[in-house]
Amino acid sequence: MGVPGSGRSLGLDTLVRLRRGRRPAAEGGARRLPVPEGMTTPLGCDAVAVPARLGPLVTPRLPRVGCVYADGTHWWWIVPSDSDYALSWPAPVHYSPGAPLPGGARLIHRPGGTVPYTPPIPLYLALCRVTGTTPEWSRPLSA
Repeated sequence: MGVPGSGRSLGLDTLVRLRRGRRPAAEGGARRLPVPEGMTTPLGCDAVAVPARLGPLVTPRLPRVGCVYADGTHWWWIVPSDSDYALSWPAPVHYSPGAPLPGGARLIHRPGGTVPYTPPIPLYLALCRVTGTTPEWSRPLSA
């Protein structure tokens, strides 16, 4: 797909960002998970929710743990925006664009530094491991 009159074409990454830019940052008018004072979100902000029982199993498998929130039933990891691009997170994980604030969520882990992110690929792999799910790129192609 090209940009009319420019001689340039738009890549898939650009098209995904344009489409996502049209939706509200937090669905349903919910507030976003607040990042701690002094932290920035240069790559945007989404969240990955995991049932609380799995949280303690995932954390030790990660090379870096960013901001983690808990609301009693789930743990929420902050990841850069579009961390679900071309990736299906395993059940019972829930990916939340815009990182909407669940009722009663509180910060349970704050990393050092100024960015709140947990790296999404190690988080994805840890979640696949604890849920017994084969990572998407390791599954056989169907004929």
